[in-house]
Amino acid sequence: MAILVIAEHDNQSIKAATLNTVGAAAKIGGDVHVLVAGAGCGAAAAAAAKIGGVAKVLVADAAHYEAQTAENVAELVKGLASSYSHVLAPATSAGKNMLPRVAAQLDVAQISDIVGVESADTFVRPIYAGNALATVKSADAVKVITVRTTAFEAAAAEGGSAAVEAVAAAADLGLTQLVGREITKSARPELGAAKIIVSGGRGVGSGENYHALLEPLADKLGAALGASRAAVDAGYVPNDYQVGQTGKIVAPQLYVAVGISGAIQHLAGMKDSKVIVAINKDPEAPIFQVADYGLVGDLFQVVPELTATLG
Repeated sequence: MAILVIAEHDNQSIKAATLNTVGAAAKIGGDVHVLVAGAGCGAAAAAAAKIGGVAKVLVADAAHYEAQTAENVAELVKGLASSYSHVLAPATSAGKNMLPRVAAQLDVAQISDIVGVESADTFVRPIYAGNALATVKSADAVKVITVRTTAFEAAAAEGGSAAVEAVAAAADLGLTQLVGREITKSARPELGAAKIIVSGGRGVGSGENYHALLEPLADKLGAALGASRAAVDAGYVPNDYQVGQTGKIVAPQLYVAVGISGAIQHLAGMKDSKVIVAINKDPEAPIFQVADYGLVGDLFQVVPELTATLG
């Protein structure tokens, strides 16, 4: 039984979500193979070969994989899937965009967002915004699975010595074309992999307040910045800051929620954080039900005091 993990990468390095997905594959058991599809992606393939527990790296290097569009990568994975019992991808934007296409083309039921592995055919996944867990057993010949990366330990990035094998590229379907990317550049840690996150909600009041209040606190803590959907919808910060059911699922060591009421959709994205600190003027805010430490007060007074104390 061999398992295929679809790597997330930037053609130069492997993204952290791939390491957690390899960790999930290891729990299923069997040889773990990693697919690196890209253009000029030799460095990413070499990095994948060093991941602990990986037996083989498959490399599809072609110009039409440079943007790693879901349609073209899915076509490639579909052609490889018959050699595998499981196909796994991280439950990130890229994985959730590509893998359902593979499942549909293979005529199997995708198992989404797993948080546990019971056996090779039985998995645990959250439902109802994480308020219940479903145990799902699949009889499909190929199990197509997205992995909630925060639920699994990351495989070691170094120490492996997997064989690297080139595979033929599938046809360029020509269905989509990358027009451009707007990438937020930051010296802070990447939100999905950060150990500390400072997150702001509607209570912050404006984009100016968000940056003036939360950035100094994040800088003192060495934290990534996040936000609730309400703050993103209000235009305080870009979409890629959003934490929650329709944003990024995070599980840092410390999550500081400032002016966030704690809607169920937001809690679904951060309630697995090791320590949750909530600052809100409303003592009845739902966020306090999941917080390890809660401070009822005016965030415009409390946050600057906290930042100054950390100095």
